[in-house]
Amino acid sequence: MTPVRVLVADDQALLRASFRLLVEHTDGLSAVGEAGTGAEAVALARRERPEVVLMDVRMPRMDGIEATRHICGSPETAGTRVLILTMFDLDEYVYGALRAGASGFLLKDTLPADLIAGIRLVANGEALLAPSVTRRLIEEFTRQPRPGRGPGRAPDGLTQREQEVLTLIGRGLSNTEIAAELHLSMATVKTHVGRLLAKLHARDRAQLVVVAYDSGLVTPIGSPWRSEAL
Repeated sequence: MTPVRVLVADDQALLRASFRLLVEHTDGLSAVGEAGTGAEAVALARRERPEVVLMDVRMPRMDGIEATRHICGSPETAGTRVLILTMFDLDEYVYGALRAGASGFLLKDTLPADLIAGIRLVANGEALLAPSVTRRLIEEFTRQPRPGRGPGRAPDGLTQREQEVLTLIGRGLSNTEIAAELHLSMATVKTHVGRLLAKLHARDRAQLVVVAYDSGLVTPIGSPWRSEAL
């Protein structure tokens, strides 16, 4: 099996080396380089085309959010997923990372096994959020006014069922939970999710969450999201 190729971007050399060693000593993963600045991360991502970039937020010359925007927005790195790693679970980092196209967000005190699992999830097209930031993410999306956001107006071109699935994705439900909620088979739910990704030009489920909140389909429900992986 071809290993998942991982690029490590962090301005702290010791942490950067630690993450790289963890990746290199894990079956099924391969480290393809290190970057100490956001600009270096963008350049290396374009050259090496990794499946996953472990991206720090606070870096010189270009922060991790801007670097993520460059990587996720470029046709050259369309197949690259970004997993944000930071010491800080601040609202603007979570929100900014997802808006920039990141597929995941974890704190640096995450256990090594959980980090490895996160890399694999993101490489497989899933989205990952640290449980400690999920409630604050909901509050961040719903608190800030956004142009064109109406009271529950779905994006154009979606069927009624696709709107229902998108709403439940925005609330943090897994495919299994969506199937139970809507009395659908897992295969049918996966089909709806795939169509949503295609119609909304979304990279993964994290971007579907952004659409659900930006469109106003999802409002605060008084409880945190239940899943670590979206």
